[in-house]
Amino acid sequence: MANNNIEGLDGIQRNKEKGHGIRVPELILRVLALILTLIAAILLGVNKQTKIVPIKISPDLPAFNVPVSAKSSYASAFVYSVVANSIACALAAISIGLTFISMKGGRGFMRLIIIIVDLILVALLFSSIGAAGAVGLLGYNGNSHLRWNKVCNVYGKFCHQVMASLALSLLGAISFLLLVTLAISKLHKNA
Repeated sequence: MANNNIEGLDGIQRNKEKGHGIRVPELILRVLALILTLIAAILLGVNKQTKIVPIKISPDLPAFNVPVSAKSSYASAFVYSVVANSIACALAAISIGLTFISMKGGRGFMRLIIIIVDLILVALLFSSIGAAGAVGLLGYNGNSHLRWNKVCNVYGKFCHQVMASLALSLLGAISFLLLVTLAISKLHKNA
């Protein structure tokens, strides 16, 4: 009986027939997705800025200064983005463990579940990026038709953190999308 196990240059044994072994690109993308979504969730979740804003009650009276805060928890789209990134981060951590388990046992069903979860996370992250991006755009530009003033000229640090969080979240979503693409290409090769 022929020995189907081969040892790669990295010293890791792989089974030639079943294709088991550490999938380095997949592992890198999963760790990258975990880190990006974790930082995006934290960055937006703790985002807060307080400014002193002059409020004018009447044109005849002088304005008085009032401290006004901007928090990510004040906009439901930002809360949705924090929750979506937190879910993606947690599931990325779980999928890293499941990936190692599926490599040892060769469970095709578990691989399929991981791919489906990755696809769901792509949709979840892109939808949260769209929602938070729309609110961020309103904060940056305002809307003259609705008489909503822009606020990023007042809360610059807050808006920059929102943009950074959305950029990291987008990179995390792209990492999950690449994982799905990688899985589909492997299925195509095996077919």
